[in-house]
Amino acid sequence: MGYHRDIAGGTEINKESEAVKMHREHTKAIRIGGKVIGGGNPVLIQSMTNTRTEDVAATVGQIRRLEAAGCEIIRCTVPNMEAAEALREIKKQISIPLVADIHFDYKMALAAMENGADKIRINPGNIGGREKVAEVVKAAKERDIPIRVGVNSGSLEKELVEKYGGVTAEGIVESALDKVRMIEDLGYGNLVISIKSSDVLMCIRAHEILAGKTDYPLHVGITEAGTLTSGNIKSGIGLGVILYQGIGDTVRVSLTGDPVEEVKSAKLILRTLGLRKGGIEVVSCPTCGRTKIDLIGLANQVEEMVADIPLDIKVAVMGCAVNGPGEAKEADIGIAGGAGEGLLIKKGEIIRKVPEAELLSVLREELLSMERKSKATKGAT
Repeated sequence: MGYHRDIAGGTEINKESEAVKMHREHTKAIRIGGKVIGGGNPVLIQSMTNTRTEDVAATVGQIRRLEAAGCEIIRCTVPNMEAAEALREIKKQISIPLVADIHFDYKMALAAMENGADKIRINPGNIGGREKVAEVVKAAKERDIPIRVGVNSGSLEKELVEKYGGVTAEGIVESALDKVRMIEDLGYGNLVISIKSSDVLMCIRAHEILAGKTDYPLHVGITEAGTLTSGNIKSGIGLGVILYQGIGDTVRVSLTGDPVEEVKSAKLILRTLGLRKGGIEVVSCPTCGRTKIDLIGLANQVEEMVADIPLDIKVAVMGCAVNGPGEAKEADIGIAGGAGEGLLIKKGEIIRKVPEAELLSVLREELLSMERKSKATKGAT
């Protein structure tokens, strides 16, 4: 990727093609169930169930938890006919679009669409050749169901690995576009593209190249990112760079763990980048030798407590009554701990002292009071 240094400002300036910049503003609008992606619409959060899809009760239960956390599109694996048939009942019990994830057997794609999938995810290279791809495309076209063309670096064709001397961003992009052209040649353009790699820098570069070559919406993610800690760091860096450049229309943070954590992380990434409004942002200090309360536990409790309060504000949790108020100046409201007592702070100003045991409850009551006032103000206008 081409950069040059702005000597006056001391910043790195991206010289990538103008076609890359704010790519999402110019992608095709694609409808997935009741949602629309691309065309400048908000970036939507996607996750994937890790239950057996044929276990309808378990799958619906997990999807509902994901919906409550903020998931907007859900993907379920369809490895067999029982799973495909389960989609019909699952669809009746959820309110977000359902994507069927297909590997190898084109018949599963056909069955998934027959049972109500809002979108299907396939790699046209591994479902049995052009004739079988044509059958899938025909069924999707009849139902106006979008196809997500997915290519992972781990499944890159041998000839492309040889052509580029290994697995490369250029090879991933060429693979994806070859498959897109195959579907376009079959007369269908209701497509979403997904290219993924566990190599963060390769994944970033591949998206930069692809964004300059297509106007289809892009689903972005760092595949096989890892556990909660490593996966969040890799996803935060990779998705942050990609999304900041205006690339990406849906997003998934892939973590080894509870998929609800994927949604929480995706929301935070989008909010940090200014791509998502709403929800309370909790900021907290890293603790030091002056800390005389269980700040780590308190900060975690505050983060859980504010999840159900619909305010668009910043809440600070500080561990020191000495520097806490000043450091929390940019927050709308906050608390700072001391020895057995703490401070309630608003915009850096100390409002009152409260016993340590009451810090959490006092903060919640203040937040609920702010919520009531916000609702009253909106109702009056």
